[in-house]
Amino acid sequence: MNSSNIIYIKNMVCPRCIDVVKTIYEELDIPIKHIQLGKVESYKEISDDVKSKLANNLIERGFELLQDKNKKIIEQIKTIIVTQIHHSKEQLTSNFSVYISEKLHHEYSSLSRLFSSVEGITIERFILKQKIERVKELLFYKEYTLSEIAFQMNYSSVAHLSAQFKKETGMSPSEFKKLKDPNYQAIDSI
Repeated sequence: MNSSNIIYIKNMVCPRCIDVVKTIYEELDIPIKHIQLGKVESYKEISDDVKSKLANNLIERGFELLQDKNKKIIEQIKTIIVTQIHHSKEQLTSNFSVYISEKLHHEYSSLSRLFSSVEGITIERFILKQKIERVKELLFYKEYTLSEIAFQMNYSSVAHLSAQFKKETGMSPSEFKKLKDPNYQAIDSI
């Protein structure tokens, strides 16, 4: 795998984002070898001229081409977290710090310092915000009981989930369920 063929893209947070980015690549006649949240690999290196057009087309649709190494790492951390919390059916067998460290082949402490210095919040806080947004979504659709949601989101108990939910949102899960307008936050704005 040639790293010059890999482009990192900010704000790719869902399967629809992948479709939009695919369309942008098709419009610019850039064949895609592999695409996933936050990352696209093409078959050949993209020229500076085409990369400039790609950057502009991405911006027009709410994305950002990442060129700074630290920004790339932070976006990779966010992508790992968002993918695990919002899109994965598999539960983690380790904690997030081990999982992120293994995925990125970096010590967690250095990743954590970098993330906090650039984002202004800790990785743990980012994870909590993502989990609470996912819990809001699951509560809103009323497909699962609070016990099932607690298990699915890897909480030790319903009480722990409820306490974190109340601390983050100012209301209990049952109060949230009664709302007509749940006030979701877009995943990429968290």
